[in-house]
Amino acid sequence: MKESDSIVIIPTYNEKENIEKIIRAVFGLEKNFHILIIDDGSPDGTADIVKGLMANEFDGRLFIVERSGKLGLGTAYITGFKWALEHKYDYIFEMDADFSHNPNDLPRLYAACHDEGYDLAIGSRYVSGVNVVNWPMGRVLMSYFASKYVRFVTGFKVHDTTAGFKCYRRRVLETIELDKVRFKGYAFQIEMKYTTHKCGFKIKEVPVVFVNRVEGTSKMSGGIFSEALWGVMRLRWDGWFKKYPKIAES
Repeated sequence: MKESDSIVIIPTYNEKENIEKIIRAVFGLEKNFHILIIDDGSPDGTADIVKGLMANEFDGRLFIVERSGKLGLGTAYITGFKWALEHKYDYIFEMDADFSHNPNDLPRLYAACHDEGYDLAIGSRYVSGVNVVNWPMGRVLMSYFASKYVRFVTGFKVHDTTAGFKCYRRRVLETIELDKVRFKGYAFQIEMKYTTHKCGFKIKEVPVVFVNRVEGTSKMSGGIFSEALWGVMRLRWDGWFKKYPKIAES
């Protein structure tokens, strides 16, 4: 078994069209990454495809946690974070299964943390313009102005606050009180970045191009963005009054 300092967490629900291809794309990179799939009871057999690959080709590199149903994106990542910390990975990634996040960008996020010393690297759609391909214009505007809204309300300077393509150094996830993370949908992404910032960690946005999925069904909805928008007001309140954990002395 090859060792790796990095684990890519991929939450799945009905991703049978994409899952084997995304796994092979990550494992085809020169940098050695491990992968953890968090599957929320996909009825289409996504988990069975993963377990077949684990048994036949990728034992010791590919792992899966199966959950009983759709429990929310945030809880999927919290489950994955705890698993990754328990298994002593130093760099912990979030990535979608549908190729909207390009696996070829993983080494760039890794380099920002490993080589440049940042604690959180964000694959950012908006740090260098609007780098989104094949999204309906209404969705582009909703996402872009949601991030602008977060910046305005919180004073948080990250351009792509809802991005789900990220690399954390383990000390960030060890510091954040994961069981106290409030949001389960895409507001989770905002809360984690904002908390990382409030704890005093260094953040870098790495420009990436986001491509809308070709296969499978999008899980995005207006309700997801509504949760994110209303949740920002609570984060601003927390920013004034909540005592955030501080970086432990190394």
